Amino acid sequence: MKNSAKIVVEKMFSAFSSGDVEGFVATVSEDTVWVYHGTQIIPSGVFEKKEGVRAFMKNILNNTEIINFEPQQYIVEGKMVVVLGQEHQKVIRSGRELKQKWVQIYTVENELITRMEEFATSEEVKG
Repeated sequence: MKNSAKIVVEKMFSAFSSGDVEGFVATVSEDTVWVYHGTQIIPSGVFEKKEGVRAFMKNILNNTEIINFEPQQYIVEGKMVVVLGQEHQKVIRSGRELKQKWVQIYTVENELITRMEEFATSEEVKG
């Protein structure tokens, strides 16, 4: 049987990939905290509660074109899901393309994501 914590994270990624903001927000708890540690190019930030996560996703959707988003490996232990992945995005305003490799650590309790912490590195794609 598949780990239920992993299923929740996969459901969240599916909503993200399809641009389903409300489906994305439905996977998080009321008191969720998302910590993005930032990269060489993208600033860090902390997003709290459903409203913060909604703003986090809308910021991505409104400001970037996702060329590729690829969770590559899942490591699951109890209520913790660690995901290693990469992405390629284009910043709409400037046209700059960025590639990132990332590690995201999710805590899932009662079938909802209560915490996400992301560590990433980014580089600009030279045209």
